[in-house]
Amino acid sequence: MSFGQGGPQWSPGGTGGPGGGPTPDWAALAEASEARTRRRKWLMIGGGAFATIAIAAGVAVAVVSANSDDASASNKPASELPATAEIPGASKDPGPSFEATTPPPPPDPKDFISSAEKDKAPLTAEGLFPGKTFTSGETVYKKGATDSAKSCASVTQPALGAILTKNDCTRLIRASYVKDGIAVTVGVAVFDTTAKAEKVKDQVEKGLVTALPGKGVPGFCQTGVCRGTYNAYGRYAYFTTTGYTSGKDVTTGDRKAYGVGDTMARFAFQRIHARGEAQASAAATGPE
Repeated sequence: MSFGQGGPQWSPGGTGGPGGGPTPDWAALAEASEARTRRRKWLMIGGGAFATIAIAAGVAVAVVSANSDDASASNKPASELPATAEIPGASKDPGPSFEATTPPPPPDPKDFISSAEKDKAPLTAEGLFPGKTFTSGETVYKKGATDSAKSCASVTQPALGAILTKNDCTRLIRASYVKDGIAVTVGVAVFDTTAKAEKVKDQVEKGLVTALPGKGVPGFCQTGVCRGTYNAYGRYAYFTTTGYTSGKDVTTGDRKAYGVGDTMARFAFQRIHARGEAQASAAATGPE
């Protein structure tokens, strides 16, 4: 039997061996084995390090991603941010509300001239008809005499006097004005209530306030025909007596005389209303 047949074939370069073959280089084999062992060890260490780096990178990416989301939200323009009501913890209470207050309306001037209880301002002929003239548009009327009578019937024609007395007239104030030969006496009768003044207006059918001459106003309406008007405002009834200083009759179609009488009737109304306005204004401002 021959040894070596069918046995392992060693690589050349050996120093000899059984069966007459070359001898293995044991040192080289050991060194190769040690190299392989070191290589496997480094591969294992390298794989662990790579895994560690991969995990750290994943965490870093997650942190950066989270920070990126926060930054994008905080850097959004105001139009893209949620409304206050949608922000957690934001108050939906708009704050304290206050009821709208409306200042009281100013006093009505007519309230102060509707009854003797409120109409307390001094009442005189000069106070009711102040100054020396009255101007309407471009026309200037000169004021003449004035007076104030407690006996209303004493300064009127009988028909009017009876009605004034029946309704408890307390005073009748007169003032006369003249312009271009036409004279007018304005009479203002005073009552305690509006109801009595209104009754006089409704009951008057005829009768005039007596014309008042003097202080530049010649006598008029002593004879002939004169025109009269009557009305009421508040607790006052007011009248006009219009005529020519020449004694000429006032006829129905006399537009000139009628126009003067109507103008002076409006003037009487304005003066009564001004009395109410003065008292209303004083009440609104209060005592100083």
